[in-house]
Amino acid sequence: MLTEICAYLKNWFDVDEFHRKYPQITGTITIENNTIIGLPEIVQKGQYFRIYGSIFNDGVYQYTTDMNLKDETFVGVIQSMRIDPDLLKIAAEIQTWADKYCKVGSEAMSPFNSESFGGYSYSKSSGYASSNGTSNVSDPISVFASRLNRWRKL
Repeated sequence: MLTEICAYLKNWFDVDEFHRKYPQITGTITIENNTIIGLPEIVQKGQYFRIYGSIFNDGVYQYTTDMNLKDETFVGVIQSMRIDPDLLKIAAEIQTWADKYCKVGSEAMSPFNSESFGGYSYSKSSGYASSNGTSNVSDPISVFASRLNRWRKL
């Protein structure tokens, strides 16, 4: 979920050289047995980092012993991140909300707030309707957008 949130925010919370001597790894990167060669130089245990330029592993990860990375060698970047703890709390809320309301078959997954056919009609009283009459419920980030906007970059 953090990958999608950071993409929405256009903010990858990059660590600058003031906070870390080597804030990123650039060039040929090798991932073997769930380990990124050279990662401990730029990221501490528990810290978040971003991989991009990879075929199998692009995204945001937390540095742990089990990151579920696929083995590969690629030319790209691994950027250390400084994510605000408040954003992590909101990300957890978004994930919980998405798990509840964005399941296949959920009534909330309908793209319509109302419809009628054959003498039957209904309307949902969702507070998440967009201006064109469709529901944004299937996009949990849009539901939390007002709380995320303080980190958004233009």
